[in-house]
Formats: sequence, C-alpha cells, structure tokens
Amino acid sequence: MESNNKDSEVIDKSVMNGECSPAESIHPTNLNKTKNIDVISTPSELKFDNEPEEEDPEIVEKRKEIEECLSDVDSVDVEKWKNLARSKGGLICDEYRRRIWPLLVGVTKEEMTEAPSLDELSTHPEYNQVVLDVNRSLKRFPPGIPYEQRVALQDQLTVLILRVIIKYPHLKYYQGYHDVAITLLLVCGDRASFPLLCRLSYGAGAPLAPFMQLTMQPTQHLLNYMLPVVGRANTKLANRLEEAGVGTMFALPWYLTWFGHSLGRYALVVRLYDYFLCAPPLFPVYVTAAVVLCRADEVFECELDMAMLHCLLSKLPDDLPFEDILVTAQELYENNDPLDLEDEVVALEQKEEEQRRLDEERSRRRRAARGAARGAARGGGRTLARLRGARGVLLAAAAALLGVYVYYRPDLFFNREIDYV
Repeated sequence: MESNNKDSEVIDKSVMNGECSPAESIHPTNLNKTKNIDVISTPSELKFDNEPEEEDPEIVEKRKEIEECLSDVDSVDVEKWKNLARSKGGLICDEYRRRIWPLLVGVTKEEMTEAPSLDELSTHPEYNQVVLDVNRSLKRFPPGIPYEQRVALQDQLTVLILRVIIKYPHLKYYQGYHDVAITLLLVCGDRASFPLLCRLSYGAGAPLAPFMQLTMQPTQHLLNYMLPVVGRANTKLANRLEEAGVGTMFALPWYLTWFGHSLGRYALVVRLYDYFLCAPPLFPVYVTAAVVLCRADEVFECELDMAMLHCLLSKLPDDLPFEDILVTAQELYENNDPLDLEDEVVALEQKEEEQRRLDEERSRRRRAARGAARGAARGGGRTLARLRGARGVLLAAAAALLGVYVYYRPDLFFNREIDYV
C-alpha cells in the first residue's frame, strides 16, 4: 500500500496546523494527486479531562443502565448499544468505551489477536512515513506520561497502522489516519483497536475507505455535501459563504480525522467517536454542517473576505455545544437524505469546475500577455542591435573604399593648387 504523499503541497497546510492562511487556488480537480494531508502535521494538544465531581442526574442513571448491560453482554443487541452511544453523554467514560466500541462495529474476541513486533514490520515501504506521522502525534498522548510508556504507545501506534495497510495493500495511506488510529488505541488497546480500525478502513460502508483511495476526489465529493445541507437550513448563511468563496477546505481535517486533530479536548473527541461509530458513513459531514450553522452569527460578524472567514472557521472553539450540534446534525440527516442532495452536489461541482476553467483561462491569458511583452522587449533590443551592427558594417566598408581610392588617386587629396579665381 503506497501512501498519498503529494497533496500536502496542494491542500492548505495551515488548515491542519491551526494557522489562518487560506489555501491558494484550490479546486476539487486539483486534488487528483496522491494524498498527503500535511495539513495535519501538528495536531492539537488534547487535555485528558478528569470526570466531573458532580454528574448530571441523567448521566448518573445512564451509567447504571450501561453497567447493567455490560453485566450481561450477550443479552444486549447492537441497537441497544447504538442508542446508548448516540444519546446524551454518549458512553460516558473510556472504561465503558473499551468494551462497547468493538461491539458497535461487530468485532469479535476471536479477531483480537496479538500484534507482531515492530521489528517484523520495519521493512514495509510505508514504515518511515508512518513513523514520521506517529512522531507528530506526541501531543495526542496523555500529558505527563512517563517516557517509557510514551515510547511503547508510539510503537503500538506504528504497528497498528502498518498491520492495517499490510492487510489491505490496495488502500492508500493518508496522513491523518494516525489521528483516528491513536484515538482507537488509547481507548481500546492494541488488540481490539486493530480489527476495529480494519472495519473502519475496508468493506461496504467503511467510513474511512473514501479517504484511502488513489486520489482525493472521492473525499472532496463527499465533503461537498456540507454546503447544500447548510443552504437548506440557512440560505442567507450559505449565500454569504458562497459570496466569500470560502469553500469547504476548512472542514477537511474535521472530516478526515473525525475531529480528532482539530479539537483540543479529549473528552469531546471520544464523545464524537461514540456517535460516529454507529452512524451512517456520511454523518460526520452533517456534523460539519451543524458546526457551521452553530457559528452563523460569527460568520455574519466577520468581514466578507475569504481569508478571514477561512481563518475563523478553521479554528474550532472548545466550548462549542457538541451535544446540541449532534442533535442538529441528526435532524439535518433525517431531513436531507444524501440521495436527495446528489443533484445539488453535482451542480456545485460543475460550477466549481467552470470557475476553475475560467480562472485557468485568465491565468493563461495573463501569462501569454506577459510573454508577449517580454518578447517585444527582447525583439526591440535585437532589432536595435541589428541596426547598430549594419551601420557599423556600412561605415567600415565606406572607410575601406575611401582608403583604396586615396591610395590610387592621392593627387585628388594632397598637393592640390586651389584656384580661387
């Protein structure tokens, strides 16, 4: 499995690094290259929050319900686990998630095999790239973790990723995959996280599979559903985003990493994973739409400028009400079936393609005009040089003829008596 390592030069690196410089002239068709989301090079620092001293009474009751279900796992069907994961508070804590996440995607105990050693996998072609990404994920580890444990977790993360891409060599590794993998590893451990990550990466409806294709086009196509969803919910907001030309690139890291890279609180990340693990594959895009709708007032207050809006939207505040956002996203999904949006998405992409073609034509004409101007300047210089050269030749020839004439008829030039009469 080869990595997609060139799109970091195409996709806005600042999107993933938390900077505010927007992407330059990015169009969906420009993403048809091998992918490197090095827009993901420096993840946010996650805070592993302690549980609050006082829990919401509703969460206290839910905790009792989860513990009762875990006491007799075989009698609980998957829909029950999904309802618990989707409802307020999600699965509450990692102790419960460790047991329930594999059940949400159908992982069995037989699949939870021991991992090979890192030495056994170090000859894989993607080894060096994966190690680079893992080294970038240091801030995703628990703060204050002892050095030895951190190194062990890094090795486990490298092994986890390599195991998946070895098992499915046709999939293309993308930078940002490690953000998903580290979240699963921290919650479930190395044995359960491998089959879990396999389920997410390969198979019918695997949510990460579109990101692991030869080009970014499938990913961009799916992310384009965000704008029609926003438009149906808030036409004025959608028009402002379109007028500013901000596009969807600010939301790309949210989608690729399930917000794991972009949020600063670990508790929010795993809460979202609770929901995403039992939601339709496209549901994270509806969450991106709900986030944009939630920040509508900020968008209207911001200057109507692509760079300014890109900067605003690419940074996610930690105080966003994600429980409300998930409820909104579910309503958006129920009211806007992806199949009903397809025509709008195709029209949007055709419009973007036409704009890209016009931009390229204008750029081509500007280059041609500059080339013509430079050519004219060079041509004028050469003409002047040729004229100067020709004049020199004529003067030299005249001087030579004059010299010959003087040599044979010196009487015409010397010792002549001038008759003034």
